[in-house]
Amino acid sequence: MAYRNLASQVQPSLAPTAPRRRPSASIPETSPVLTKRVVRARGGSSCFHPLTDSSANQRLQVYEREVKDCFELIVPLLKRISTLQYDHDFVAKAQSLTRSELGFELPSHLLECAWVRRLDMRALFAWCVFNSHQKASDRFFQQDPLQGVEGSPQAMEFQSFLVSCGFHLLDITPCADGRLAHTIAYVLRIPFSSVRRRSHAGAMFDVENTVNRWVKTEHRRYREGKPNSADSPTRYLKVVTYHFSSLDPSHQGCAAHASDDSMAASAGLQRLLDFREAVQNSFCCGASVDLLLIGLDTDTDAIRVHTPAADGSMVSDEWLSAEDLYQDTMSLTAEEAMQHIAERVEASAPNKPDQGMLEFIAKLLVNNFSQIDYVKQLHGGTYPDAGHAEHFIGVGIGFKEVHLRNLTYFAHLDTVEEGSADLDIGVKIFKGLNVSRDLPIPVVVRFDYSGQVPGARDRAIADCNRVNQAISTRYSNLFEEGLLHTFLTIRDRDKKDISEVVGSSLEPIHQEAH
Repeated sequence: MAYRNLASQVQPSLAPTAPRRRPSASIPETSPVLTKRVVRARGGSSCFHPLTDSSANQRLQVYEREVKDCFELIVPLLKRISTLQYDHDFVAKAQSLTRSELGFELPSHLLECAWVRRLDMRALFAWCVFNSHQKASDRFFQQDPLQGVEGSPQAMEFQSFLVSCGFHLLDITPCADGRLAHTIAYVLRIPFSSVRRRSHAGAMFDVENTVNRWVKTEHRRYREGKPNSADSPTRYLKVVTYHFSSLDPSHQGCAAHASDDSMAASAGLQRLLDFREAVQNSFCCGASVDLLLIGLDTDTDAIRVHTPAADGSMVSDEWLSAEDLYQDTMSLTAEEAMQHIAERVEASAPNKPDQGMLEFIAKLLVNNFSQIDYVKQLHGGTYPDAGHAEHFIGVGIGFKEVHLRNLTYFAHLDTVEEGSADLDIGVKIFKGLNVSRDLPIPVVVRFDYSGQVPGARDRAIADCNRVNQAISTRYSNLFEEGLLHTFLTIRDRDKKDISEVVGSSLEPIHQEAH
């Protein structure tokens, strides 16, 4: 879509309104117009925004339901299996049910001892979660259901657009909260291979590690000319996505920031500024770094963008609301809506903005309209699970295949010690989700590696075992009671292949130890 010419057509007499500021507690967030629209959506209306991509919404809905249905079948299935424990052909019946319902088998060593001791339902639950994830993961890498693999038409088109906006790499840090796991493929509608994603609790990314990734990116531009040559006047774009709740702001916001969206926004902005300063102080070339702050309403998936000026300055308590723009342009033609969006984006910058950044933001807002309609159509405007509803914790380096809301809590780390804050928050969340129901916390440990590097696979396995041991030590009480189970996987990122299972706390030796 063409954004460059639209923004340049703004007329002074038609100056857009100022960007939205943080509302006071006395002002209700839900307007009569929005309430009416939600009612129509619940009634099955097909009244979408003129810029909504309905075919993409349908494809994404099919994928989401196929994956999540597998996880939602686990508890009902295990309840049925628990009633069969003392049948004379219990093992055969249990395996037949699991194959037909979930597409895999249960571990035989857990079933065969059921006649002499109580069936370990916690272990079976964890096994089913792990294998449901593995099944979805394999499909993701083999079939590319999100159409975002590197080299795909969608990825190539977006990369071309990114460069045209003046950026050679897009690095996004969402919060590790599972309600943001779909930020890339759904909320922003960006091909997953076109983004460097690193999730952290509160979106508080590690500045030193990010500087190192910046260095590697710039080195590759000099040595290989990828994604473009080093003399191209493009920048490295670092984005932080924090989150908030419009329906229950005091309780369902970001746990890492005490559900204070003002704190989440200001902390995210400060971390971005720290990153740029670190680059400037170390390499004297801060101009090659651009920054962007985005807020995500986890109830509606609508974003708000803190538009930066050309010098990168932003205001944490001032933003442009996608929901407001959606409502303002609902009755316009697609061309008129694009014009209005371009005008509003330019007007929202605190000072003279960068033209490429304006085009990039306009595209994100337009993409988000499709997700707003996605939530309106499927859930009447707001998600029924306002809080956490994740199925497992993902720990380590990887998880390119996870792009669904409330499927996974991420703890991106190389060591448990450095990622303890992220992991502790995840365990706390799952104590409420699972342990409170006497179910275990499933933890998938993943380390991607480069098969082109000698010994990399062995080191990835060693990393899995090291992190697994640290987890079992840090949460020893949960581990010993069978209330925390781990599943270890690795993946060769160069082959773009499926992940390989290299260990599990559910192996027979662990069961004997219990």
